[in-house]
Amino acid sequence: MTLSDRINGWLRRVPPWAIYVAGFLYAAWYFWLGLTGGLGPEPINTLEREYGQTAIQLLIAGLAVTPLRRFAGINLLRFRRAIGVTCFFFVLAHLSVWALLDVQALGRVWADILKRPYITIGMGAFLLLLPLAVTSNNLSIRKLGPKWRQLHKLVYPAAILAAVHFIWLVKGFPWEPFIYAGIIAVLLGLRLVPRKRPKPVARQVAS
Repeated sequence: MTLSDRINGWLRRVPPWAIYVAGFLYAAWYFWLGLTGGLGPEPINTLEREYGQTAIQLLIAGLAVTPLRRFAGINLLRFRRAIGVTCFFFVLAHLSVWALLDVQALGRVWADILKRPYITIGMGAFLLLLPLAVTSNNLSIRKLGPKWRQLHKLVYPAAILAAVHFIWLVKGFPWEPFIYAGIIAVLLGLRLVPRKRPKPVARQVAS
């Protein structure tokens, strides 16, 4: 038995709903830390960034499903929907903390979207992910048919916009956003690697 077989065997014991539970508990725990003074002198800013960073980590995890299966033999397909929906949950939490707790005014929210390029880019990523979250269910898959896969390829430009948003958001020249951007670039680039065609079996000619 190979290592990938062992990993897949262990993963089959993990229910996909565990990702939803873990994501909700983590978000709730961090929110509680913000309420109780556990996030330092700027709890709203820390909470906003933590939710956003978790969202991009989950976005990377979702993008890694296909390359891991193709190149390493590790099958995470049964978790992909849960990863994607939980990612959108953190995107929505990130956006809500910014709009409701940080800005606290609808007019200022709209002004920031129009005037600050990194917010414009972040909102673009959110709008691309929105239809993916809405259609992440069996009913949409049946109704959309082959168009469902095409629609969900919007995750690729959304990931690029999210990486640019993260880089632009952080002041200075920190490595972390660029590391995330590099991982996203690699995961997207791996999708361009052509698949190996099986070698044709030579027919034996009877003498």
